[in-house]
Amino acid sequence: MQPKQLGPYEQLVQYREQLAADLARVENQIADQEYTYFNAEYSQAGSVLKGFEGFLSTKEALRKRQQRAFKPEDRLFSLSSHTSPVAKELQAPEAVDGLAGGGFGKKGYASKGYAQKGYAQKGKR
Repeated sequence: MQPKQLGPYEQLVQYREQLAADLARVENQIADQEYTYFNAEYSQAGSVLKGFEGFLSTKEALRKRQQRAFKPEDRLFSLSSHTSPVAKELQAPEAVDGLAGGGFGKKGYASKGYAQKGYAQKGKR
């Protein structure tokens, strides 16, 4: 018995699934390489994205070898794709903590009752 021949539509669907799997694999590789780059010993002095001015001014920081904390926003290459795992992580509702109080930020305007009293927000009069 011969294997069933796929029609043109089924071939395209199979090809699309293969491309999606390849894209996910490449995005994971990019995220891993980015993580390695930011955590490398030499990146404490500067990076391609932020510049190397720190290399000339802070040689003592290199001696201390403190781990530089990088922000998720620093991951320019991973964030360039909306389907990357890093971008999906940032799009999650848990990642947005500044808008938890009704969109008024960290000053607590919502908790003070300004939003309920109908006061105009700055710049929206």
